[in-house]
Amino acid sequence: MARNKEALVFLLDVGPSMCGVLQEVENICSTLVHKKLVYSRSDEIGVVLFGTKETCNELAKELGGYKHVVVARDIKVVDEGTTHALQNLPRGTSPGDFLDAIVVGLDMMIRKFGNAKGKQRLCLITDAQHPLRDPPQGTKEDQVNTIADQMKKHEIKMDCIVFRESGVCHNAVMDENDQLLYHFRERSVAKVVQVDSPTSLLGALRTRNVLPVTVFRGDLEVSSNFKIKVWAYKKTSEEKFPTLKKYSDKAPASDKFASHEVKVDYEYKSVLEPNMVVPPDQRIKGYLYGPQVVPISSAEWEAVKFKPEKGVKLLGFADRSSILRHHFMKDVFSFVPEPGNTRSSVAVSALARAMDEMSKVAILRCVWRQGQGNVALGVLTPNISSVKNVPDSFYLNILPFAEDIREFQFRSFSNLPSSSRPTEEQQEAADKLVKMLDLAPAGREEILKPDFTPNPMLERFYSFLDLKSKQPDAKVPPVDKCLKRIMEPDPDVVDYQAPLIKNLGNSFELKENPKKRKARTQDRLTYAGADDQSKLSKESSAKQIGVMGILYPPTEMVGEIGDHNPVQDFEAMLAQRSSPAWVQKAIDEMLKYTTALLQNSREGDDHQKALECVVALRKACIIEQEPKEFNVFLTDLYERFRTVDVATFFQLLCSKNVSLIHKEEAPDSDVTEEMARSFYLKPEPSSQ
Repeated sequence: MARNKEALVFLLDVGPSMCGVLQEVENICSTLVHKKLVYSRSDEIGVVLFGTKETCNELAKELGGYKHVVVARDIKVVDEGTTHALQNLPRGTSPGDFLDAIVVGLDMMIRKFGNAKGKQRLCLITDAQHPLRDPPQGTKEDQVNTIADQMKKHEIKMDCIVFRESGVCHNAVMDENDQLLYHFRERSVAKVVQVDSPTSLLGALRTRNVLPVTVFRGDLEVSSNFKIKVWAYKKTSEEKFPTLKKYSDKAPASDKFASHEVKVDYEYKSVLEPNMVVPPDQRIKGYLYGPQVVPISSAEWEAVKFKPEKGVKLLGFADRSSILRHHFMKDVFSFVPEPGNTRSSVAVSALARAMDEMSKVAILRCVWRQGQGNVALGVLTPNISSVKNVPDSFYLNILPFAEDIREFQFRSFSNLPSSSRPTEEQQEAADKLVKMLDLAPAGREEILKPDFTPNPMLERFYSFLDLKSKQPDAKVPPVDKCLKRIMEPDPDVVDYQAPLIKNLGNSFELKENPKKRKARTQDRLTYAGADDQSKLSKESSAKQIGVMGILYPPTEMVGEIGDHNPVQDFEAMLAQRSSPAWVQKAIDEMLKYTTALLQNSREGDDHQKALECVVALRKACIIEQEPKEFNVFLTDLYERFRTVDVATFFQLLCSKNVSLIHKEEAPDSDVTEEMARSFYLKPEPSSQ
């Protein structure tokens, strides 16, 4: 077998006691198949069902026994037939014997691959509630040892997922079955996981195997004379959606080898000469520095790059309490001693245990690879192992620099006037709501554990992708009930505690909160009492009216924008703010006026006035949180007038650094800072 190729055999218990959870079993197995069709199309999968009324397997035909075990699909390359075999699983009528199923699955692997080395795995899903048959010779433990020896010989691993709903009373049969499964784990051929809910079952099986690739191999440098050989892996990393690519349907249907791939080339054109293509040797990257662009060649950029040496160095130790958890950034890394290096294992263990006893953490300077352009600072936390033959290790979390920290100050209830503070009744109602929805209540197992909670968005995506492959016009199906338990509060708990929720609503005055424009005066009124509000209103009416730190002078009622002083008229309309519609009216009037000004301009005589209007409009759209309104307007304006005499107007805008509103200026904008900078030098794609 190829190194990255995997062979997997599902061993699924479909006996009477598993009927209530077979739908979730189908979902988890189908999701695994869907991901293999995306990421590992050469992997092979087989399906074995046990607990069925029928018997159909090679061992039963040749040796007898192995009853109620059916091979639903031989080991084959994953395809749509695999998904079909895992859907609409039969509801069995006989108790299942998981040892018989393991032997049948193991036999399938050996018949298929013989002594060939590769990734071979069994996946057992059962409730292990029924007694197993006694073997013809020896004990059940002896049978487990024999199976484990064969698995070790052929390098076959097994995942065991035991599903038992909470509240099920354990008996002697269950305890015996658990001991047998744990014996597989002790022989280092299996991993055993127990779950108690359909939602946890969805996350119990790793539906996508990620290769354990090291991000660093080298020395953990404590000092110039003390270095420890370590390997670093990613412990957690965000699982993202598969990358979407562009495909074309122009290839003839008869061409079976057509890739349907779309290639895109870009042509860069100048604002001054829109019909002339700028060759690569005449283009250079640069940075906006005030109103000017500072060009930086690739050679200069390489010269100023910081090129640190690869390595991980210990800077010092700190109290664990001094490192705030909410400062952890990015992925989590696991530092383990170099495999097979006894001295490294002893050194890591000694350092980790000393840090744990003293409640200390280490601060590291990390450069993962040679030529890396940045240096990361991280905090190393000891991880003391509780499993035999598993060495101690460390977890590394990346820490922020001063520029990465966002200091957002929020008012405390103690700073609010008494009329705005919650009463004892309101506080008690809120406390009861938190206790009602506690995911880790005292005396009960934690709900929605991260290790057993799948990403509902990914689950839906792969399921819908499979549906679209069969039915191109299919609509998005409703959310599965198991996924709803991740996305929404437990409906049983909500229904049971309906009186408590009603009491919470009765404790507060609930009313519709219309969308308001953020203004300094409004913010002050929000945190003021009834008596203070009238006072502040009088003060604000006697002074200038401020909106987000920009002051509009008080003026008479203005209903339109005139030619004499359009910017002042526009600001006066904004300052009136008699209703939200009035602000929108002011923006619309300025859009119309600026467009008309450019249309009627002769030889650029009105360009300076139009520039002032655009600047005022841009500033107002940032304040009023309407970045899309301005971006659409400027884009349309540029598309309409860039090829006529008005094109010089856009050169004026560019020289004054007036471009699209980006995310750093207004969070609601969907334009990045880079897009705003390059707005007046757009590449024009030409498909091939």
